[in-house]
Amino acid sequence: MKQSRFTEERIIAVLREHEAGSKTGDVCWKHAISSATFYKWKAKYGGLDVSEARRLKVLADENAKLKKLLAEAMLDNAMLKDLNSKNVWSAPSVQGFVTAKMTLQLHKCIRPLASGLRLQPGHDEIRARRSQ
Repeated sequence: MKQSRFTEERIIAVLREHEAGSKTGDVCWKHAISSATFYKWKAKYGGLDVSEARRLKVLADENAKLKKLLAEAMLDNAMLKDLNSKNVWSAPSVQGFVTAKMTLQLHKCIRPLASGLRLQPGHDEIRARRSQ
């Protein structure tokens, strides 16, 4: 964002000069600003002291940082929800990581549950040895 030529102190001095009785056009011409800029400053800084204007700027900066942190947290949350909704075991990175021993252990755990049959312990190991 473009940095202003005017500090908060100078903006408040311009507004105080107008409050002292100078005409708006004269104040704008003297400080080389447009009347739109003057009225924008008046809406933002009108009635503030220099310390209050500084505090306003600090609060605005802090608010911007907090909004950025919230946006990042919401993006992380959405990413985790999306990842959670997908089938992680079908991902290529996980498939390359799973070894044959892990597959055998998964079959021992899952197959009896999925088939609904009560198998004897070691039943899958015998079947796996026969197929090799």
